[in-house]
Amino acid sequence: MNQNSQFSGDADRSDTRPILIIPYMWIGDFVRNHTVVRVLKQRWPNRPVDLLTTSLCAPLVDYMPGVREGIVWDLPRGRLAVGRQLALAKLLRERNYGTALVLPRTWKAAIAPALAGIPERVGFVGEFRFGLLNRWRWGEKKLPRFIDKNAALAQPDGAPLPPEWPVPQLRVSPEEIVRWRQANGLSTGAAVALAPGSVGASKRWTYYPEAARLLVERGLEVWVVGGPGEKALAQEIVAAGGAGVRNLTGNDLRNGVLAMAAAGVAISNDSGLMHIAAALGTPTMGIFGPTSPYLWAPLNGLAATVVQDKEALSCQPCQSTICKMNDHRCMRNIAASEVVAIAQRVLGEAGAKAEN
Repeated sequence: MNQNSQFSGDADRSDTRPILIIPYMWIGDFVRNHTVVRVLKQRWPNRPVDLLTTSLCAPLVDYMPGVREGIVWDLPRGRLAVGRQLALAKLLRERNYGTALVLPRTWKAAIAPALAGIPERVGFVGEFRFGLLNRWRWGEKKLPRFIDKNAALAQPDGAPLPPEWPVPQLRVSPEEIVRWRQANGLSTGAAVALAPGSVGASKRWTYYPEAARLLVERGLEVWVVGGPGEKALAQEIVAAGGAGVRNLTGNDLRNGVLAMAAAGVAISNDSGLMHIAAALGTPTMGIFGPTSPYLWAPLNGLAATVVQDKEALSCQPCQSTICKMNDHRCMRNIAASEVVAIAQRVLGEAGAKAEN
């Protein structure tokens, strides 16, 4: 059999060897990995699927149907860390994986699976990984979206892309949401969750404090959700909105998952929390400026995609993390009153749907 034709497991429905996914470790990308899990489970329902994960992303694994286990292993971004790679390879060897999908194109991502001797190591050609991978895939640059590049690796080599990929799913039990609300002293009413952070300043919408004030004036409870990097901004939002705003930022991503699961609507920049909220099934509004919704919006769909339409900006979308021209008008042109009006509409639609 040609080594690039297919996974050997396709020919043997009794194959029960576990599969390891080496994913991208940004939060939003990690959520997207669940599509890859679902494609693999459709192909090989009897093969367990594990995810390599960082400590940051590890809580997400607990809410992903079809994932047997998360292998928590933090590797530094800026250096090789030979000792950590060798220790990871030893752990992977002990777990007897039959297949590894290496989603990132970096050679460092392929080292441990190769040292572990995993029989099938699948990934796209890139970064001098010859010898580290043994099931090469070509044509990555022809695939239009990030999710297409990742999920294609879970299909047989050469298989056409499906019309639609299975969407990511995160499932939180109602009981856990109730316990979380009680632990944080929160009411049982519908709240608006604001996710003002993102990787890259240019993706951050300007007017969260004003939006919080307007939402509170309309009688809505507001939660600010994010990591430690959003604490200062959360304090600014609380100051603007007053007692009706709760600062729920913190170090534990699980808290962010539960906040998004409990919220009536989520308002988010193009960020990991946007993908979390959408995968949970929470009505989610995504605010886009420098990035393209086609390329980066959740596969689950958004209750509202908010993009400025006040003027044609030649730089939009620029995909840059820092605004270098036009004074960030791709975000400044989106008024707080506009976003609040959309949020009220989304809440009303969700309430009507729940009643039916």
